[in-house]
Amino acid sequence: MQQVGARQFADAQAVPLSSLASAPPELPALRQPNSLSVSRRALITLNHAWVLHRRVFIRVAGALLALVFIVGLYQAREPLAKVGTNLVNMVQGEFAAAGFGIDAIKISGQTLSQDEHIIALLMMSGGSSTLDFDAQKARNLLRWMQAVQSATVRKIYPGEVVVDIVEKTPVVRWRVGTTTWLVDESGQRIGTDPATAYTDLPLVVGEGAADDAIIMTRMLDRHPLLKNDLAALSRIGDRRWDLIYFTGLRVQLPEQGVAQALDHLEVYQRDSKLLDRDVTLVDLRVPGLVALKPGPLAAEQLAEAAKPGKPKKPTVKVDPATPAEKPAEKVQ
Repeated sequence: MQQVGARQFADAQAVPLSSLASAPPELPALRQPNSLSVSRRALITLNHAWVLHRRVFIRVAGALLALVFIVGLYQAREPLAKVGTNLVNMVQGEFAAAGFGIDAIKISGQTLSQDEHIIALLMMSGGSSTLDFDAQKARNLLRWMQAVQSATVRKIYPGEVVVDIVEKTPVVRWRVGTTTWLVDESGQRIGTDPATAYTDLPLVVGEGAADDAIIMTRMLDRHPLLKNDLAALSRIGDRRWDLIYFTGLRVQLPEQGVAQALDHLEVYQRDSKLLDRDVTLVDLRVPGLVALKPGPLAAEQLAEAAKPGKPKKPTVKVDPATPAEKPAEKVQ
């Protein structure tokens, strides 16, 4: 029930109840509802609806206005985008005209990373002036490069950008077909070595060689005698390794017990100069046995010594690594 304020009765006059029986002639009698016009009844209905549901009407009207605004904004998206681009270009042009345009980009520390790739990422950072150039975004983009470990980007006003690159350190070269990749200590490829500038790094070949190359090279670091004239480490079947020397010698290591096989091979090299002999293959895949394949000169000597009537003289003797092992074979 609607409340009526007291102000509406401020000028009211008291009227006796007895006088209400006959209405004063100066007061018009109320019309009956059926006698009202259609427009009058509609206006009264709308007035009642507004009083009772005013909040609903306001919300619906606001939603309709928002919908109209969104539709209009969507229809005008391309013109607005063009206007925004023109305004940005205008502002940047004013910055450049004021002397804040990027005139020089200085890059240092890059060896594996290419300058054009770095500049392309810097351009993706947005802005043609030092005022609106986003240095933090540029740093984050540069970290996505394979060889980049960290990057520092500084703006030097009025118009210079300085980039300092810290690259990952390659520890192994991995040859795949005709491409030689540089691999970091985590086994990830960080660049290529087309100019053979990293020939001092160990070279590994074969499918999956980069996965276990770090472990194998660290094991070889404990055996400097075995690294002399070592050309490459070959991964065989993604299961085991072969040592390949520049002389053409191949040393076949076992799948299990690689550390022990290297220890024995170092003893053979120290005591008998096995790797310097005329042999093309040293097979260490069977524990406790060493199989040798002689080279052309050694094969000729063996054939000559094997002729009837000639005494057999040992030319190469491979001593066992430990007293518990069986005596190694003698190559005649």
